Amino acid sequence: MRIEVDYRACESNGICVGIIPEVFELDDKDELHVLRPEVTPDVESPVRDAVAQCPRAAISLIE
Repeated sequence: MRIEVDYRACESNGICVGIIPEVFELDDKDELHVLRPEVTPDVESPVRDAVAQCPRAAISLIE
């Protein structure tokens, strides 16, 4: 499973970063970066939480 971000929809509000900073990061320009695009079992639950809580539905999981 892989993380995909629609950067046109992303507002870089950082909810995903707050949930799992090992996977998502905001840089100094408030641009979102996915540090670990492949979802492994150890991060699957919080990544799913980040996807569910994204206010713009900009994050999705690709099987």
